[in-house]
Amino acid sequence: MIVETTDWNKFKYLFKRQDIPAKTMLLLEGEISNNVYFIEKGCLRTWFNNDGNDITTQFFFEGDSVSSIESFRTNQPSLFSIESIEPCIIQTISKKDFQFILDNSPDIKMELEKHIYRRLVYCQKLLLSHIKDSPQKRYEEILNLRPDIIKRIPQHYIASYLGITKVHLSRIKSKLARKE
Repeated sequence: MIVETTDWNKFKYLFKRQDIPAKTMLLLEGEISNNVYFIEKGCLRTWFNNDGNDITTQFFFEGDSVSSIESFRTNQPSLFSIESIEPCIIQTISKKDFQFILDNSPDIKMELEKHIYRRLVYCQKLLLSHIKDSPQKRYEEILNLRPDIIKRIPQHYIASYLGITKVHLSRIKSKLARKE
């Protein structure tokens, strides 16, 4: 996430602002990630292909940053694709320019370290939720903690994220509506 600190402002010239339409692929699974994307407006998702089915792993919104960090840092093929769901305005920075910032700003380097730890904790919680919680419980958690996701994201992506079909998601929604 870009924080409007003095240090970040010193490096704004290294970022490329882009308007991208919905359904734009920023990174394909198997490619090497050479950029980090900071979202000003819109929504991106990460996903991978599992025997011809798209499996959504995460959604990213305004103020979020996204990259295939393992690919970005190790030059290994990305484990997932990055795609826009909505029209977006993003700030893009290359690997070389990002490294230049880290080499020249201890404050930003420390900020990045904190961000990576927060992401690690988030991913651990997400993994455990997928192991121990039912799709209905995970959907209810989205409703309670991130209702914006339900409003902004097409249902087939939400179903993919939950690991269920659109039909199963419709059943969950109907069941919850009857409870109200």
